[in-house]
Amino acid sequence: MGDLEIRAAAADDVPAIVAMLADDPLGAQRESPDDLTPYLAALERLRSDPNQHLVVAVREGRVVGTLQLTIIPGLSRRGATRSIVEGVRIHADERGSGLGTQLIEWAIEESRTEGCQLVQLTSDKTRADAHRFYERLGFTASHTGFKLQL
Repeated sequence: MGDLEIRAAAADDVPAIVAMLADDPLGAQRESPDDLTPYLAALERLRSDPNQHLVVAVREGRVVGTLQLTIIPGLSRRGATRSIVEGVRIHADERGSGLGTQLIEWAIEESRTEGCQLVQLTSDKTRADAHRFYERLGFTASHTGFKLQL
């Protein structure tokens, strides 16, 4: 495998990102690769917020992974800053290559650089392989998450 670059996502990356988001049973139900308008608008909102880091992993000129890292200052935990990792996707051709580990390690290091004391993420209950992956990287399934669809 060639060298890997992790960089901020650009508008030209959006089709590849959306394709990865849609490339699983859950994403296929909620993503719409045929209309990129809402994704491009979301990218602009993310780019205008310094606490948002939407990145892509690029190998040999091809987007092969993505994640979003959000930095959240807070009062709890003695005023700790935390980060949330969201939207982690690896291109089907790259799964099992170690790319996911590299992306998460990037997010952890970036969180340290941003002064975070905690990195957290959620993963759908049905993603057993992802749960094993995150636990292998040192994450603990310590909480129960809740969502309210609006």
